[in-house]
Amino acid sequence: MKNDESLRDGLSVARLRRVLISPSILSADFGQLNEEIASIETLADTLHVDVMDGHFVPNLTFGAPVVRCIRTKLPLHCHLMVENPEHYVEAFAEAHAAEFIFHIEASKDAEALIKKIRGHGMKAGVSLNPGTELGALEKVLPLVDSVLVMSVNPGFGGQEFMPVALEKIRVLREKFPNLNIAVDGGINAETGKLCREAGANILVAGSFIFKANDRAVAIAGLR
Repeated sequence: MKNDESLRDGLSVARLRRVLISPSILSADFGQLNEEIASIETLADTLHVDVMDGHFVPNLTFGAPVVRCIRTKLPLHCHLMVENPEHYVEAFAEAHAAEFIFHIEASKDAEALIKKIRGHGMKAGVSLNPGTELGALEKVLPLVDSVLVMSVNPGFGGQEFMPVALEKIRVLREKFPNLNIAVDGGINAETGKLCREAGANILVAGSFIFKANDRAVAIAGLR
């Protein structure tokens, strides 16, 4: 069953070291969101959906009702930058999220949350902020499908890449050769190359893709 789910997600172990591109809709034009998504649908591998509550991070985006309105064949990787992420599992499962990514800093019981996410048919991902040490993930690393390493302080798009992420990626790849390692924040052709070399196999990029004159060229430059 797990292998079937991985194939549907485009994240099978056989393809693990192929770099996957996950455009972040945070940088898209929300007034024509589905049209924006359609412009990159055949070029990308997954869609990164940033959910912010104005509490865990100082910005507010949208919730599950908007996610339910997204029309795409791309797997939706929903990154919840929210307090009490366990309160939103059911809603995002109903919104057809393929992966529910929570912040280790926001979780009261990460192991129970992972079990709940899986129980609702989604993959479980965990994220950590630039200032959080990898040791915070020690108990959950064997349990999750992916780790999302933040290379900016979460909350706003368009920030500069923080190199502290690279060492975290290297350590994770060395210890967990088959783990999906994503990186989010300040990703462009140059920083994307550094992340690939460090061992990341999923690049999340917003401004670099959606603000590009040619989105196809931008995405190709990340692979």
